[in-house]
Amino acid sequence: MNKDELLKNIATTGYNVGFGAKKHFATYDIVSKTPGLISFFSMAFGIYALVLDELSTKFLSATFIILGIVSLYIAMYDSQKDKYEETGVKLTQYYNKLRDLYFRVKADSGADTSAFEQELSDIESSYYSGNISKQILFSDWYAHYKFFWQHQIEWVDEQKNFSLLRDKLPLSLTLTICAALVGGGIVLKNWHADRNMSTEQTLPETTSTCFLVTVKSLDSVKAEPQSCEIPQPTEPEPGD
Repeated sequence: MNKDELLKNIATTGYNVGFGAKKHFATYDIVSKTPGLISFFSMAFGIYALVLDELSTKFLSATFIILGIVSLYIAMYDSQKDKYEETGVKLTQYYNKLRDLYFRVKADSGADTSAFEQELSDIESSYYSGNISKQILFSDWYAHYKFFWQHQIEWVDEQKNFSLLRDKLPLSLTLTICAALVGGGIVLKNWHADRNMSTEQTLPETTSTCFLVTVKSLDSVKAEPQSCEIPQPTEPEPGD
């Protein structure tokens, strides 16, 4: 393996290890912080429901049921949340070792890279054996944010050349946003059409009333409007 190939392999392993560390931290953050957020929003929503009649009882009950289901799902990971944090710390240490190895290989002018290859292999073995495969829902989205927007990944990007849509934004998030925009546009269009139809149905009916103005003299014009009815055409009687 030559030097350039080794640098690419180190960067690829660094991406896998670094992203894996952030995914473990994402699971830990979601499990630790979400129950408190659910409690806060449930209390705030309940208070607003006392003063706003628009918040119906059925809607409020359905919302609390959904939040309860989310809490039950998160509780499945609560017993192991400390393990996720410990694994995230360990993977971050491996990531830092890979970064140091990358710069040592880059600065080395020798042709023999066998010692560096063995060091890379040892780090990869430790990474595979200490990884937790089961992660909570949406941890992948959160890990993308933590890795690409919060972490220092310049040395990995030097070899991987990350792009925004292909790497930095998860595909599932992009598809979800597009589907939400399309669905929102359809709902808004239907709402606008229903509103126009309702407006047309509530318009007042026009009346066939006119006003007559009589002028008594040229010196003093005094208009006295008098209502009149526009004669309606009558059907001819039979035999006429």
